Amino acid sequence: MSTHHNQSIGLLVIHLRIPGCRSLKEKRSRLKPLLARLHKEFNISTAEIDDLDTWQSTRIACALVSNDPAYTQRALQSVVEWVETHWPDLEIENDTLEIF
Repeated sequence: MSTHHNQSIGLLVIHLRIPGCRSLKEKRSRLKPLLARLHKEFNISTAEIDDLDTWQSTRIACALVSNDPAYTQRALQSVVEWVETHWPDLEIENDTLEIF
């Protein structure tokens, strides 16, 4: 008999500022490698979800499904620190993390 009570879905939303960005094309060229690297580094799903038409601001979502809610939380919390360390040209305005 299998139990499903330990499954968890984590959703991290990061509000980013993109200083000096002058066009949607430049914004995409700066965000696309970030989203790809996050997916590769953390094995998470990523997408831009808001401020799609705003040049210097965006919200990205990072989702992770696992069988350990504590792992899900730790992994997604480390994403914020990783972005701050590895993408210094982006400014994190705020972030929210929810575990379902």
